[in-house]
Amino acid sequence: MLRYILTIFLSAFLLFQVQPILARYILPWYGGTPAVWTTCMLCFQIGLLAGYAYAHGLVACFRNHPRKQAAIHFCLILVSLTFLPITPTDAMKPETAADPTWGNRFIYC
Repeated sequence: MLRYILTIFLSAFLLFQVQPILARYILPWYGGTPAVWTTCMLCFQIGLLAGYAYAHGLVACFRNHPRKQAAIHFCLILVSLTFLPITPTDAMKPETAADPTWGNRFIYC
């Protein structure tokens, strides 16, 4: 049981370390206003909700197949490693002062 508790704690800790790292780069690009921070928080909360839905769906669909669960999760981990490092590039900087909420350059949201 302790192994599960430590795994969940570590995954939550790492997830919530990503947000300040990305926000440090992105907030100055868009002016650093509270609305930009709120939008950033919303994107990460949606990502967190999607992760919970993924975990629930994986267990619900493959309840009696732990090896399939492990294989799917391992493949997802390999795919996520292709996106490292997680720092945004200069190509993602906005070109105009338009509203960035639904912009097509911000692919992390």
